[in-house]
Amino acid sequence: MRKRTNASVSAHGNGVSDPKSFQEEDSKKGASQFPSSKKIFIICLLFRMTNSLFVQTYFNPDEHWQALEVAHRITFGYGHLTWEWTKGIRSYLHPMLFAVLYKVLSILHLDTPLFMIKAPRLLQSMLSAVGDLYLFKLSHVLYGGHVAQWALFAQLTNWFMFYCITRTLSNSLETVLTVVSLYYWPCLRVNSSHDPAVSRVWALVTAATACAIRPTSAIIWIYVGIMELFISRDRLKFIFLQVLPIGSIVLGLTFLLDRLMYGSWVLVPLNFLKFNFLSSGGDYYGTHPWHWYFTQGFTVMIFTFLPFMVAGIVQSKHWKLSGLILWVLGLYSILGHKEFRFVLPVLPIALSFSGYSLAMLSPHSSSNKKTNKSTSTRTKTSWKIQAAVIFLVATNLPMAIYMSMVHQRGTEDVMNYLAKEARQGNVERILFLTPCHATPYYSTLHQNLPMRFLDCSPSEVKGNLDESDRFMMDPIGFISEFAKNWSQPSHIILFNNEEGHLKDFLSSHSYEETKRFFHAHFKVDRDLQASVVVYALK
Repeated sequence: MRKRTNASVSAHGNGVSDPKSFQEEDSKKGASQFPSSKKIFIICLLFRMTNSLFVQTYFNPDEHWQALEVAHRITFGYGHLTWEWTKGIRSYLHPMLFAVLYKVLSILHLDTPLFMIKAPRLLQSMLSAVGDLYLFKLSHVLYGGHVAQWALFAQLTNWFMFYCITRTLSNSLETVLTVVSLYYWPCLRVNSSHDPAVSRVWALVTAATACAIRPTSAIIWIYVGIMELFISRDRLKFIFLQVLPIGSIVLGLTFLLDRLMYGSWVLVPLNFLKFNFLSSGGDYYGTHPWHWYFTQGFTVMIFTFLPFMVAGIVQSKHWKLSGLILWVLGLYSILGHKEFRFVLPVLPIALSFSGYSLAMLSPHSSSNKKTNKSTSTRTKTSWKIQAAVIFLVATNLPMAIYMSMVHQRGTEDVMNYLAKEARQGNVERILFLTPCHATPYYSTLHQNLPMRFLDCSPSEVKGNLDESDRFMMDPIGFISEFAKNWSQPSHIILFNNEEGHLKDFLSSHSYEETKRFFHAHFKVDRDLQASVVVYALK
């Protein structure tokens, strides 16, 4: 075994093994060796804005139906509110962000199809850049600037972060707020008395805002709050002068906003808890086995960064943050209904651990003496880090591009097409014969025209099939009955796998195919939906 040439070199000869050693080496180099926060933010902002322009596919209905559709209704007076809004389990806080954006576009007369489609994701990209910056800052205070740079590399090159973080999902904003809040919590620092910007006030404000946007965010802050309570010397001050007042103010303001928008007092967190936890209402939309996040969900999200994350956890020995990942995945595993986006807030933490292991592989010049032996070690580690970077980019970049620009893009493309046609007066009424919420809606069309989709609201009576399920079971029987009382639409939208069942019906009612959009190469949770087809009255 090679004898160590420096006390700060790891037993593996790959770099620095102790977080304190990383920070000591950084202090020797001086702050000028690392980019300033301003430069980092500009880099992240330009990257995420470009990122948002690459995202042209459909991922999850909530991106449109629980954010942009609601915001469009607030600003322009028309837009569909799903059953969640009649049940009062959604807060208006998140949609209001995009309502303000729509109002600005309207005042400037920029509410064209192009801006209505691109502007919301561009706004989210600006918020996402803040999250990237704070992941860099969090990694910097925990492990030093060398690790922070590699953590940022992992954050920017991970395929799922590229695919999801600029989307207008409440989970995307929750993720940003989570990273910002974690940066300010004293309990996560090794020595908070000497670290900059430790502020429980800011930590609590951002954490409370995250909970106001998504009540399930409390899962994260219960864990962090218990840790803070355990190490704090002023527990009474923490609880009675910080947690309770700040939580009351943030949630109180949210309650007032919801009171204004709903027209009555609605306790969204309570309703959310009743539906998703006490009654397992989310199970209506499908369930997964308990181990799904560990064996499929989170594993797919972190992808080829997984071994680097595991190595980083072991090498850094930061059990508080790694415990948070396990805590979140474990609690969400209890719920039957599972989705990738639910655990998005802990993905940046996992990527910061990946950054730690990458920093261990990369040469750290000031930690090695200029001897033949150390030069040999540096050459070996240089080769390792180059191979790791090539491997990570080669596996994540194609995945990011394919998922963001190719897979399931047809439902976005068809609405973009209809928006342009409607603007030119070529559309009168639209019927969507697709699974419910399969496309964007008024927030993309931006024309107050009659539209109809197949409803899939949860039934109060168990066993009752919704319209979407009935159509999928018997397309021709359902549409024949439906057509007896319809106001005949000028356009019908459907997937190619249902088209074969309905061709005779469409032809007999004077419809012809006018446009076809590619959608996907492989199926997701239903039969393959290869393309989206537009039929119009002759």
